[in-house]
Amino acid sequence: MKNMRVRFAPSPTGPLHLGSLRTALYNYLLAKKHKGDFILRIEDTDQDRIVPGSEDYIIEALNWCGLTPNESPSNIGNYGPYRQSERKPLYDVYIRQLIDKGHAYYAFDALERINTLREKIKGEVFSYNEKTRLQMDNSLSMTSQELSHRLQQGPQYVIRFKTNTINECFILHDEVRGKLKINTKTLEDKILVKSDGMPTYHLANVIDDHLMKITHVIRGEEWLSSLPLHILLYKALGWEIPCFAHLPLIFKPEGKGKLSKRDGERLGFPVFPLNWKDSLGCREKGYFPEAFINIIALLGWNPGGEQEIFSLDELIDKFSLQRVSKSGARFDKEKAKWINQQYLRKKPIEELISLFHKELEKHKIIYKDEYLRKIIEAVKERAHFISEIWDHSYYFFESPNQYDVKSIKKVEPLKNIFLLKKITQPLSKWHNFYASTLKKTFEDFIQKKQLCFSKMIQQMRLALVGTLQGPDIFLIMEMIGKEETLKRVYRFIQMFSV
Repeated sequence: MKNMRVRFAPSPTGPLHLGSLRTALYNYLLAKKHKGDFILRIEDTDQDRIVPGSEDYIIEALNWCGLTPNESPSNIGNYGPYRQSERKPLYDVYIRQLIDKGHAYYAFDALERINTLREKIKGEVFSYNEKTRLQMDNSLSMTSQELSHRLQQGPQYVIRFKTNTINECFILHDEVRGKLKINTKTLEDKILVKSDGMPTYHLANVIDDHLMKITHVIRGEEWLSSLPLHILLYKALGWEIPCFAHLPLIFKPEGKGKLSKRDGERLGFPVFPLNWKDSLGCREKGYFPEAFINIIALLGWNPGGEQEIFSLDELIDKFSLQRVSKSGARFDKEKAKWINQQYLRKKPIEELISLFHKELEKHKIIYKDEYLRKIIEAVKERAHFISEIWDHSYYFFESPNQYDVKSIKKVEPLKNIFLLKKITQPLSKWHNFYASTLKKTFEDFIQKKQLCFSKMIQQMRLALVGTLQGPDIFLIMEMIGKEETLKRVYRFIQMFSV
């Protein structure tokens, strides 16, 4: 078997969507599984739609995800250039070949004329094909002298593919969808070269895939309708046809409609890997790259079994196109958060401390590693993201500035504040302020005074934290110290004393 070569070929027209990253991931996994090459090719033939910064964004996103290409515009291999805009001389050779062999022709039709024809045909869509092409303004009805004259007048033309008029039925194999039947009679003469002289996606990607020795073309379902034309181009040029695989759509969480670039704000979930202008990226939201890869891998691929958390090496080992679903995958943001949480829990504590330092910098807080270690170990099970460690531990660093309304109703401090008043005096005299000792001292005191332990602890937690949530209350007291504990208790008593 020849060396497997796959490519990810995005257009630099904006940020990468989750669906595009999944396409890149599946290409990468297949290549690495078979010891092959993963190539990044920038398809920038549509110059009008290029957005500055997009190419750099694409490369940075792939690198963040750990999907570094073997060949790319920044890692030149033997099959460059890796931007289509730099490959035009290569395309010109094969365009000439298609025209000379009668597989393509010049079309001079004005856009206004085509629009007029569309308006005249009621109930049908005008199609430039075997039925209409001889009525149009193109080289098929011109002598060589007429054509030469028209070409000399300027490049006001496109080049179209001449679809075979034979009613031919192709039977193709798609690695995901199985057997496909395609009748060429339903096809139209697609534009191969635009009026600006640049090839369309259809022609450029076929030529590039052949010259770059691509063995497997893995792309989104939206390109399935273009497959017949691409197969015909391979045949017209006399080239071996690669294996094709068309991936299913990623649906919105409600299951209706394709997940789009505009859904991020509505969902409260980034649909881009990195920040893009005003749109938040998964990296900046707090997703780990390995978790992000795990999330998108499961959007359309079923590994079988109960396992849901995979390292990149495990994904490479288990991945196969045969287990990619034909039907669309529904995006679940809660499942995405859960996956990130599993990776957070497995992170080495030193890495979590380093990441949490950066989070604390946002709040202009600096603490030693040993203090942070205890806090992270106490609250990390509750957090999905590093930022949520702060949400679950802010009270270790600063006094609560408000108290949760629901917690107040449950604890009834106006009615039970006497419990805290009873504990403040002995609390101020205790010197051994360690969690284990504090708990025993509390229990002994409450038993001696015949008080309610649970109500006392609830009062204390609300005073120190501001809610009834959080880790062991005696750990909190140990961490913030006696002075800060008393300060918060006195403030709470003052606020709710009648």
